[in-house]
Amino acid sequence: MRVRRFGAVIGAATALAMALTACGSDTESTQATTVVQKAKDSKKLVVGIKYDQPALGLKKPDGTFEGFDVDVAKYIAKELGVPESGITFKETVSANRESFLGGGQVDLVVATYSITDARKKQVTFAGPYYVAAQDTMVLADNDDIKTAQDLKGKRLCKAAGSNSFRRVTEGPPDGKLAISGVKLVDASSYSECVAKLKAGALDAVSTDDLILAGFANTQKGQFKVINNPISEEKYGVGIKKGDTETCEAVNKALTKMYQDGTAKTLLEKHFAGTGLQLKTTVPQFEGCA
Repeated sequence: MRVRRFGAVIGAATALAMALTACGSDTESTQATTVVQKAKDSKKLVVGIKYDQPALGLKKPDGTFEGFDVDVAKYIAKELGVPESGITFKETVSANRESFLGGGQVDLVVATYSITDARKKQVTFAGPYYVAAQDTMVLADNDDIKTAQDLKGKRLCKAAGSNSFRRVTEGPPDGKLAISGVKLVDASSYSECVAKLKAGALDAVSTDDLILAGFANTQKGQFKVINNPISEEKYGVGIKKGDTETCEAVNKALTKMYQDGTAKTLLEKHFAGTGLQLKTTVPQFEGCA
């Protein structure tokens, strides 16, 4: 009798284990393998943005977010089937964008993320959604730096994770001007660069004109952009390496964003009055391969 009861218990336990295993297999087999699939299934996305860049990605005191990158992210999400309420914004600084995508902390990165050959080895890029130009910002009363070549011997900010300083101090392929004698001053972000510039701890900040215009516009009279472009900076949407399905879907959304006039509206909303000549036609995409 005991043997029969013991056998029945073992049989029930085995059946339960098999059922749990089967459920686990079903879950794994239906788990989204691309961001497009996740968006379709869950109606949710985690998007990496900057929190400290005025007019691009800025976290406001009330906990909401504003800026061109934020609005672009919302448009892309909508086209992927995710409502604004389904977006979670996560702070993603220059130094951690690759690791956040690779580790799954974010689904997309829309954070003034310049497309470079080195980054393409780690990340799949959609876009660019905008082509900025690298320029230089100094204090408003600085008459010593009128061109990028005047940065020789000057203190230039080096923001962690950004390649912008290389355009000044190094030659091709990642650099541009190869100006010698530039003194690099470390900073954790471009907001810290601007704070150090204001405090007199450095002489110049050189990075994308949209970033500089955003900072200059919030502190009118403090800074000026010298209007001496160094190179093009192609802002891409960062996606986990190999997710070409999502890349193609995002490119489709970006094309629509320009064709329906939304891009022009957003650019004028955030940068009108800054003196920048805004580009309102669809950028040439890099391709998702």
